Amino acid sequence: MKKIILGVSGCIAAYKSAVILRLLQAQDFEIFPVMTQSAQKFLTPLTLEKLSGHPVIAGLFQERSPAIEHIEVARRSDLLLVAPATANILAKFAHGIADDFLSTLYVSTVTPTVVAPAMNVEMWRHPATQHNLELLRDRDVLVVEPGSGYLACGEVGEGRLAEPEEVVQAVVDVLKRPRTLRGMRVLVSAGPTIEDIDPVRYISNRSSGKMGYAIAREAQDRGAQVRLVSGPTHLEPAEGLEVVRVRSSKEMTAAVLESFESSDIVVMAAAVSDFSPEYTFEEKIKKAESTEETLRLRRTTDVLEELGRRKRKGQYLVGFSAESEKIREHARIKIGQKRLDLIVANDISHDDRGFQSDRNQVVFIDSAGNEEEFPVQSKDEVARNLWEKIEGELSIRPVAVA
Repeated sequence: MKKIILGVSGCIAAYKSAVILRLLQAQDFEIFPVMTQSAQKFLTPLTLEKLSGHPVIAGLFQERSPAIEHIEVARRSDLLLVAPATANILAKFAHGIADDFLSTLYVSTVTPTVVAPAMNVEMWRHPATQHNLELLRDRDVLVVEPGSGYLACGEVGEGRLAEPEEVVQAVVDVLKRPRTLRGMRVLVSAGPTIEDIDPVRYISNRSSGKMGYAIAREAQDRGAQVRLVSGPTHLEPAEGLEVVRVRSSKEMTAAVLESFESSDIVVMAAAVSDFSPEYTFEEKIKKAESTEETLRLRRTTDVLEELGRRKRKGQYLVGFSAESEKIREHARIKIGQKRLDLIVANDISHDDRGFQSDRNQVVFIDSAGNEEEFPVQSKDEVARNLWEKIEGELSIRPVAVA
């Protein structure tokens, strides 16, 4: 039986934690409740204690909790769920502030973490809260997005705790995800490349690496042996993930080609620069030395096309096509030219999706010409849909297994 720590922080939605607890028990999980001091103003610890069959940990220094109990609780659990998660507890998690049992528990655990935020609409929309959520997502914390409607404060908007069934389903998805890629060797590329002009200036693009990192993390969760080749990015990889860090398109190409032959599935999500300076200056170019400067560019190696030429029987090759117009037309040309099994096409002309965003809207096009279009989703959802598509394709044709 898997063990879940249910953290409850202080807001009016705290009463729903009892419903969530019961629904988790119905899924055959054992629940260990933890409450903040504020949460106890809205719900008595006795309620969760009687429902769970375990004493509620509500403070760092209560008599029946030894000083290191946060370590012991963390080690015996399979997942930490915080529902509801207030703006305050999210800020503590994001910045590593450990001043109560729940926040100390978070920085002590290496198990998956799921948070279900609940707060006033303006608190939810505030840049500080959104920044904290971005930090947590970058650390692989799963955020169950709040619903929209009437709030306890009388306002209308986002901030309502997601329905208990949605919260429980998120936990189930994390803990009961099948290890369908066990034994497979997966190569993923992510992020931008940087092409230096001089010691100060360079050419690059707006790729954040979020899509590639989500794809690598999902493959690892499904049991694959994953190698991630990453261009420069601020993202932290999932624990245990093998990462090869590169800077330029030349370095990206070399690292990918080195791992390609031994890989069963290759997903090229990186935005590799198409051009680089013909000459890199050793010293900073001084604008006072001339009134104008011509920068000559040369084409870089098309690494995806090179992989298509080298692809052996049984390998599965996926490319990405980021376009600002004629999305499907350009993607269909690429899938044929580069001998891809699947291409993921997305429109980069919107500010709320694609580059640097946590969301994406994609179309899958396979080598047979079949299309599957998705609405705007989180990049984690895109990654899950992508691996389900790949697994579906591989189930009907042989693939080399490590």
